[in-house]
Amino acid sequence: MSATSPRQLFVTTALPYANAAFHIGHIMEYIQADIWVRFQRMQGHEVHFVCADDAHGAPIMIAAENAGVTPQEFVARIAAGRAQPLDGFHIAFDNWHSTDGEENHALSKEIYRSLRDNAHLITSKTIEQFFDPVKNMFLADRYIKGECPKCGAKDQYGDSCEVCGAVYAPTELKNPYSALSGAVPVMKSSEHFFFKLSDHKCVEFLREWAFTEGRLQPEVANKAREWLEGKDGKESGLGDWDISRDAPYFGIEIPDEPGKYFYVWLDAPIGYLASLKNYFDRTGRDFDAFMADPDTEQYHFIGKDITYFHTLFWPAMLHFAGRKVPNNVFVHGFITVSGEKMSKSRGTGISPLRYLDIGMNPEWLRYYIAAKLSAKVEDVDFNPDDFIARVNSDLIGKYVNIASRSAGFITKRFGGHVVTDWATTSDTFLFSLRDVADELHGLYEGREYGKALRLIMEQADRVNAYVDANKPWELAKNPDNDARLQEVCSRLLEAFRILTLYLKPVLPALAQQVETMLDIAPLTWSDVVMPLPHNHVVKPFAHLMQRVDPAMLDALFEPPVPVVVATAAAVVAEDALALAAPTAAAHFAPLADEIKIDDFVKIDLRIARIVNCVAVDGSKKLLRLTLDVGEGRLRNVFSGIKSSYQPEELIGKLTVMVANLAPREMKFGVSEGMVLAASSANEKASPGIYILTPWPGAEPGMRVS
Repeated sequence: MSATSPRQLFVTTALPYANAAFHIGHIMEYIQADIWVRFQRMQGHEVHFVCADDAHGAPIMIAAENAGVTPQEFVARIAAGRAQPLDGFHIAFDNWHSTDGEENHALSKEIYRSLRDNAHLITSKTIEQFFDPVKNMFLADRYIKGECPKCGAKDQYGDSCEVCGAVYAPTELKNPYSALSGAVPVMKSSEHFFFKLSDHKCVEFLREWAFTEGRLQPEVANKAREWLEGKDGKESGLGDWDISRDAPYFGIEIPDEPGKYFYVWLDAPIGYLASLKNYFDRTGRDFDAFMADPDTEQYHFIGKDITYFHTLFWPAMLHFAGRKVPNNVFVHGFITVSGEKMSKSRGTGISPLRYLDIGMNPEWLRYYIAAKLSAKVEDVDFNPDDFIARVNSDLIGKYVNIASRSAGFITKRFGGHVVTDWATTSDTFLFSLRDVADELHGLYEGREYGKALRLIMEQADRVNAYVDANKPWELAKNPDNDARLQEVCSRLLEAFRILTLYLKPVLPALAQQVETMLDIAPLTWSDVVMPLPHNHVVKPFAHLMQRVDPAMLDALFEPPVPVVVATAAAVVAEDALALAAPTAAAHFAPLADEIKIDDFVKIDLRIARIVNCVAVDGSKKLLRLTLDVGEGRLRNVFSGIKSSYQPEELIGKLTVMVANLAPREMKFGVSEGMVLAASSANEKASPGIYILTPWPGAEPGMRVS
């Protein structure tokens, strides 16, 4: 193995938006980056691995307002839940920060001033945009609804029709209304600021940066070529980038422009730098010197859906602000389940917290995801049956099996002493294991994790063939074979040590267990050529990893056992049950026919926040509810509860809705779900209708089961 000079690396993953807990796509990306970081650290390189919450933008501002808290408080609640999944899946970030930190405010303004004053790449122009007179704010496309200008479908969003697929400008909608307040929007002019991405010098720089050999993955470079060269292959297809938003907006105010804020995508990637600066300031490092050092390498791991921002805007911003540009942007695909796109409403989503809560080993997932990852921009499919087979076969049947079939003999028969006087450089058994180290080095460096793990398991197969050929359990039957038994088992433990070294970037916790059992220092890559010392004493073998129980996969994808909700009187105290008489059923409908659990789980019940509520003109029963179900958009639902509620008393409240009910075309528009309410069989004979309200602490998007 050839020695290399220590490198200094700055590594990030994409910043998650601070409006929800991590989903499995986040965890996949973090695992991919974490493996690479751990591998680099095993080489002795200096690595700084950071991330942050993407904390700004209108969605967070609106969600905070609906929750009755400040945006800072809203983001803090989300941030408080980050540690559990990060620690649970052994993601070794050095620092986790927020784009609302003071470092990001300062750096964003510095970079903007450089682009404006030195590079002269900031311009402005007046644009017309829909404005909500009730909320007193300009409306993004997602907050405008109306009738499709093509097919006439009602309650369509401001950029495209979900019924006919037409794409249009929000100004083309018929009978538009604000999805936030229900008010009819008005056209209003405003000055916006733009980054001149179409400028010739930007285009020339990006062509040089993106098309440098080895800079980007081939698929990403090809996509960048489409963006940069336009349809005729000569002219740039880039347009200028609107980087401003008007107050009210939760973000960073643009210098010298009161009431104007940076669009979230300008300050979000600067959060990479801000998180590193925050980390360096706390640990006594010089951030400016580190970033100015030509030896510093900068890498970003991101999903394919944000390639445009990271391969065009981000390097151009950095370059023309006089800062270091990324050495590379590593792009990955999405994660699917059994070939289907993840969907919470269809029950095909994997909750990272649920995975941990039901006791599944996080390193099973790290291994499985790594085994599916390559350097290409490909989707990763989670197949439950394949997951069980791969983990049980590779990790238990091949890898852990080596230690379990040898370590016990060493500790019970030989006091834990291993013999390695046979471990010369000419030993073919060790040589073949060590010989793949350079190839594995290249595969890990190139993020070809699937190929790396296949190669490691090929070596594990060879070691297990040695076990079968030498049969230590047979040798142990005759004391005359003790010397041979000790040598065979020592060879196996040395092989196990080498395999553990190779797997350590993927299985850090398991590697630590093995290091403890073997009583050795933390393994580095160069240790592959350094066998256990002769007569070294190892500790007794301890259970390292259990097999995947198929029942765990069932629990992962099935909702928890349904909780039967009792009346308030019945849950005050358990003792009260003995005193309480059954509720009279005279006014209530009889129970429906019995169903099975399979019938129940088809219904996707979700916590929803009532963002807005208005009476429906021409209807005596209906209210129109605008609901946030935690899916990044708002839903329109009609509910026959007008007799029991005034619209204003429902705004801001949480309720429960059927989220996977097919949309229904009604006289007054499309209803996208159903809120749950209780009443007697004869609503007029009872006190009224009661919409269901969850316990305090519930959040939009949570599944009810």
